[in-house]
Amino acid sequence: MSQDNNGIKAKLFRWYQENQRVLPWRGSKDPYKIWLSEIIMQQTRVAQGTPYYLKFVEKYPLVTDLASADEQEVLKLWQGLGYYSRGRNLLKAAQQIVFEYKGVFPCEYNEVIKLKGIGPYTAAAIVSIAYNKPHAVLDGNVYRVLARLYAIEIPINAPQARLVFQKQADALLDKKNPGVFNEAMMELGATVCLPKNPDCPNCPVLSYCKAYKSGSQNILPRKLASRSVKTRYFHYLMIKKSGKFYIRQRLAGDIWQGLFELPLIETNEVDFLTINQINEILDTKITFLKPIQKTMHKLTHQHLEIVFYEADMATPIRDNGQILTDNKGLKQYPLPRPLELFLNDYLCKPDSIS
Repeated sequence: MSQDNNGIKAKLFRWYQENQRVLPWRGSKDPYKIWLSEIIMQQTRVAQGTPYYLKFVEKYPLVTDLASADEQEVLKLWQGLGYYSRGRNLLKAAQQIVFEYKGVFPCEYNEVIKLKGIGPYTAAAIVSIAYNKPHAVLDGNVYRVLARLYAIEIPINAPQARLVFQKQADALLDKKNPGVFNEAMMELGATVCLPKNPDCPNCPVLSYCKAYKSGSQNILPRKLASRSVKTRYFHYLMIKKSGKFYIRQRLAGDIWQGLFELPLIETNEVDFLTINQINEILDTKITFLKPIQKTMHKLTHQHLEIVFYEADMATPIRDNGQILTDNKGLKQYPLPRPLELFLNDYLCKPDSIS
């Protein structure tokens, strides 16, 4: 087995040197930039995440710059990436580095993993790439490569899977060049050993792949059925007043925590709301109501059926959390993606706010 592992590493290194993608963070030994790239690229395609990485590095070139930022400012820069807890944790971890480590990014795995929002994979990536520490990464790409390479049948989301796959990753790790090895494994999974229709003819370690030999490369890795998806029904009101409109900040304990949105009514059914229903729920007096757009927004375990309405009212909303803003003022507030898309379209129309 060790001889096979040596062969795998040799071919993997050679392939990576010749085929690695040119990415703005690749080749950097700065743990701050490596950390930024890893957090941004979680659940995000490289093409989508790269502009965000460049914006963050430009606005916050040092971890001390990020630590002094305002949360709303960070979330606004993060807007459109989704999974907003990543942005909030990014700020909290930067503040930890400044206050607990005097602004110096820690170099030991056991210290890095204490930072907010950093788990075993991200900690291993940072210390191996930045400091050449022998810690094997285990992300979705690496799970897939290992499952096929060694024909591991355990579902990757089974309770015991991490221990099994981590043991295999540790055994294969090149301890002299762990950072390059980890990047090569992730690159292989991202560009060749794809989730569907893997590009087996161009795989550098094809001769070692047990899944390919048994014809199971399109079956592995196995995965347990995910939990059911919940559907929620959101009704957003564009309530206009003196050339402005109402927004409010979402509270903790739900999706989009800390982001801003239009006045919201959530119901248990998809039917359009009536003026009487809204007046009763909001304790106000709506005098005009018109549905103007309906859309769906899919999250990992939730599907949101969203209806946007235009509305006029005779009395103010009885809610101190509401903020009156206009198109220009809206730019300072971070918004959930479906709200951003709607408002970008709506506010571009002539006389949309009067």
